[in-house]
Amino acid sequence: MKRALVLGLLVLLASCARLGGPNPVEKLAYVVGEPYQIGSVWRYPRAEYSFDQTGLAAIASDRVGLTADGEIFDQGVLAAGHRTLQLPAILRVTNLENGREILVRLNDRGPSNPARLLSLTKRAALLLDIRADATRLRVQMQDTETRQLAAELSSEGPKLDVASVPRGTVETESLAPPEGAAQSARVRSAAAKAAPVSSSSGVASSIPLRLPESILQGYAQPGSLYIDAGSFGRQDYASILVNKLAYLGARLTTSYTAPRAKAYRIRIGPFATVAEAESMLERTISAGVNDAAIVVE
Repeated sequence: MKRALVLGLLVLLASCARLGGPNPVEKLAYVVGEPYQIGSVWRYPRAEYSFDQTGLAAIASDRVGLTADGEIFDQGVLAAGHRTLQLPAILRVTNLENGREILVRLNDRGPSNPARLLSLTKRAALLLDIRADATRLRVQMQDTETRQLAAELSSEGPKLDVASVPRGTVETESLAPPEGAAQSARVRSAAAKAAPVSSSSGVASSIPLRLPESILQGYAQPGSLYIDAGSFGRQDYASILVNKLAYLGARLTTSYTAPRAKAYRIRIGPFATVAEAESMLERTISAGVNDAAIVVE
């Protein structure tokens, strides 16, 4: 009898080990973070409330545990990872290949592949109808909502013990849903206000931990692939980098809509395929431009 109990206990412990042990406890915190290294490239996290960038998508791999800001990792919610942006944040993500837009909660680091801009949970990818790696995206920081999260969760304020939040309802009109989507719709009016996040400290957030599944349908704008090798406020500084990368085909362009600090841009391309863009990105990083990225224009 004792032997049977011991064997049963061993089987139970083995099962827990395979499942990753006890469920992690969600403990939210505002995170920017220290510089860190992925491979040979250093990344420097920073808060950017006006972030607006294009690039390629990655789909997050399955795992058990917490995200970088202390949330439970869940493939079934609308969430994403970025290498340097502050956490948590609210992003508008647009699939440039079909025009679909959703809001996601940025709560993790990643992707590790420097050729990808953002990693998406499987649910977020499904609602955006992303069926393959390297789909072209536009990612825009939602300034007001992200500043609110920062104020509620900053190191100077109380930390929140976050409870699950019911999803808000959305007034909708018909839109063909992606496979497996419970509710995929063109939004006609604003989503109903979701219940606030509860907190043991008495602090509440009007931004739900689990964002509502609301889809906006716009126009496809797939664009072409380029390497962004840097942006400068002064032409003489930009010219130094252009000369350094001349052998890769780099050229200087001027953007009249960009902030003055980024008016002079160095671009390489366009490229006909993702593979060509990835190869050139590797060469650009090897040339010492660690923050080079693939962009869509």
